[in-house]
Amino acid sequence: MSAVSLNHRVEGSAEGPVLVLLNSLGTDLRMWEPQAAALRDEFRLVRLDTRGHGGSPVPAPPWTLADLGEDVLALLDSLGIAKASFAGVSLGGSMTVWIAANAPERVEYAFPCFTSAWFGGPDPWLQRAEIVRAKGVEAVADGVLGRWFTEAIDPGVRKRMREMIVATPPAGYAAATEVVAHLDLRDDLDKIAAPTLVISGSEDVPCPPEVGRALAGAVPGAEFVCLEGAAHLGNVERPEAVTDLIRARLPKEAR
Repeated sequence: MSAVSLNHRVEGSAEGPVLVLLNSLGTDLRMWEPQAAALRDEFRLVRLDTRGHGGSPVPAPPWTLADLGEDVLALLDSLGIAKASFAGVSLGGSMTVWIAANAPERVEYAFPCFTSAWFGGPDPWLQRAEIVRAKGVEAVADGVLGRWFTEAIDPGVRKRMREMIVATPPAGYAAATEVVAHLDLRDDLDKIAAPTLVISGSEDVPCPPEVGRALAGAVPGAEFVCLEGAAHLGNVERPEAVTDLIRARLPKEAR
């Protein structure tokens, strides 16, 4: 499948090191606003909507994780960016891993966050895709929110994120859910050459800390950090902690 032209936003220092921020299933580039606000004065940020999300096209399925990764690389080519650091949450974290394993020459530093190389058997994901195609994203929104955040999350944040979920095109959400159902990067992890930090959350049910620890253990030289009080969208629930971890490891000058 050919790469699609992704909705994106480039901001920050034109001469700074590049950080690409990849969204989770059911979100768009706005999920990274806490990090963008903190980092845009120091780095060149590229935020984007994964195909099927936000303002990006919804091509006919099926899609693969490789399709999603190639979309990102094509966007960077169009922007004249040869090499960047990548941070992604959940599905975006798997995309980060895929890019690091399959295009190692493009990756300065990898930050797979609240994610996994394999999300278990496909059946629960395929069932969710069927529900969304039949009833819309609204039908799964509250269940998803329950996994995204702890009970301590600010109600206003929870409301904004719910609005983001239900704004996702149902066809895009379903097709991306099927990508999650079938992705398996476990045999690719030893191909990653870039410095890597895997971030997990202590309260993350879909990707608990032991999953993140196993991911880090399979990537040569990777670090692992578990954030207390964070569930699946830890960059939203613990924004300062995630921002600080990324900032401390990003190159300070563009190459």
